[in-house]
Amino acid sequence: MKRFLVVPFALLVAACGARAPAALQGYGEADYIYIASQEAGVVGALFVREGDVVEAGQAVFTLDRGRLSLSAQTASAQASAAAQAVRTAQAEAALAQTNLARGQELFERGFYPQARLDSDRAARDAAQARLAQAQREASAAGAQTSLARTRVGDLQGAAPQAGTIERIYYRPGEVVAAGAPVAALLAPENMKVRFFAPQARLTQFPVGARVRVSCDGCGDAMDAIVSYAAREPQFTPPIIYSIDQREKLVFLIEARLAEPGRIRPGMPVDVNVAPAP
Repeated sequence: MKRFLVVPFALLVAACGARAPAALQGYGEADYIYIASQEAGVVGALFVREGDVVEAGQAVFTLDRGRLSLSAQTASAQASAAAQAVRTAQAEAALAQTNLARGQELFERGFYPQARLDSDRAARDAAQARLAQAQREASAAGAQTSLARTRVGDLQGAAPQAGTIERIYYRPGEVVAAGAPVAALLAPENMKVRFFAPQARLTQFPVGARVRVSCDGCGDAMDAIVSYAAREPQFTPPIIYSIDQREKLVFLIEARLAEPGRIRPGMPVDVNVAPAP
């Protein structure tokens, strides 16, 4: 005689309801820092290799300084000449002022004609105008010199913060355009994970929520904090009629790792809702 094990339907429902939600699929993603120069030029030297760990402020590359160094020298020479012109104009203005003061004194004593006094006053005014013009030209020359020196300084690219050199796009001898990145830097804190949540589970991943991230060969699961949740879906069917079609509606979620280092860009990961503390 066969015996059958009878399980109450309520227990089956409870068991199904207690099943943990399936892990969501995602991947590692990086916010790279692209190190570039504001100037165009030829890469003169490269001080790092891909995979090198660099400190903040460490030199990464330098462009050839030849052309801009000549421009800086020219600007410096022009600034020196403008400064000399100012000193000459100052001396002329001082002499003109002295002549006018002497002529004024003699005029008041009746020994100096009015026409001569007027000529001295005009000479004083002209000398002061030349001095003002020389000062303006010296100021412009100084600004050009400062700009030229700044442009020479911009030929060297340095790491803005500590991290790892992930990519090198130009090598010594290659011409690089202004603003084009020579190298890509990945700072540890700029590593994150991206995953996609269906509409039915979107409320489980608000910004600030804690999630658990795991991957093959990464060891224990890691904590991460949701930092971004898309407001628009990544995929929407043309017409939504059924529940099955609504399951295709997914939203991009990003989470920052509490302890970055084990996840690499492009690495597949599984993301689960973190258990309540």
